[in-house]
Amino acid sequence: MSVATVSRAFNDSGPVSEATRRRVREVALNLRYAPNSAARSLITSRTGTIGVLLPDLYGEFFSEVIRGVDQTAQRHAFHLLVSSSHNDRAQIEAALRAMRGRVDGLLVMSPDLDARALAVNLPEGLPVVLLNSRARGGDFGSLTVDNFGGARAMVRHIVALGRRDVAIIKGAPRNYDAEERLRGYRAALRAARIERRPEWEVAGDFTEIGGYRAAAQLLRLRPRPTAIFAANDSMAIGALSALREAGVRVPEDVAVAGFDDIPIARYMSPPLSSVHVPIGELGTRAMTMLLEAVGQRDGRARGQVTLATTLVIRESCGGGPRGARAGAGSGHGSGGAARAADDSAGNSAGNPASPSTGGAARNRGRKAGP
Repeated sequence: MSVATVSRAFNDSGPVSEATRRRVREVALNLRYAPNSAARSLITSRTGTIGVLLPDLYGEFFSEVIRGVDQTAQRHAFHLLVSSSHNDRAQIEAALRAMRGRVDGLLVMSPDLDARALAVNLPEGLPVVLLNSRARGGDFGSLTVDNFGGARAMVRHIVALGRRDVAIIKGAPRNYDAEERLRGYRAALRAARIERRPEWEVAGDFTEIGGYRAAAQLLRLRPRPTAIFAANDSMAIGALSALREAGVRVPEDVAVAGFDDIPIARYMSPPLSSVHVPIGELGTRAMTMLLEAVGQRDGRARGQVTLATTLVIRESCGGGPRGARAGAGSGHGSGGAARAADDSAGNSAGNPASPSTGGAARNRGRKAGP
């Protein structure tokens, strides 16, 4: 058979009878032949692959992001090429260069990456969508979580419960998410006219052991804080372990809250209050935005979208019904009280949230300003 006939049989294109298509594939199977994807991409200018660059692959947060990304890619017949950079600038740039010519678009979650590094290490015109990145400028779409508003709302809620001695376990250094959550914590204290105490801002690294060590450090302080806000749930879980070992009751002696609302948070003892991030939606919407750009002639990803957060109030910080959910504030000045919702059902429970929590639930998914 001609090369054109075989090509049409493999690609399901052009006038080829079903008998011919079946015969071609049977022979290919017997010969263990497979089309050369690299050669095919030279002709079609498509690889059928999307690159995903993450700072890490460990933990429930990244597994949930990847699941949303992968499910969306599969629905559109794309495969993933995933790389973990571990927050090292040289490794990040090496990973970017390794993906040149191998992917049709790139999804990047690298909180320490700037627009210049992307421009230098990627071919012009490659569609790029940034997840929770400080990079600005360039032809990049971006999807971010309202880290500032979520952290500010959680600390406001804790203060409204009468706990004014609130410490924070910070995230990794030079990390955009960590910086925004620290900024939200400080803004909440400032709004409540609580003097900031530098010794209560303890270094963390987004890991359970980091949270454990930070909580142990806070317990040695005199006076010690009556509440701990951790910049992510993994550190909050580590803090719970340290408090339990020290015989400190949660929430009676020290209230604890985290950020992200990873699936295991509700199963901790006590169940962990957290700032809920729509993690799966984050991956799904980012991939949808990227695939739309891949399908465009100019290949540009458009739009800067901020996903709102909500507070999920469980037993670890006290003062609220088990599993109550409240608006976390957009971080851009919106106010008003949100209504509580049952954690398992997601329906309105009719319990008014603390006035300090803000009203960003109605701003979910709105576009951020330039």
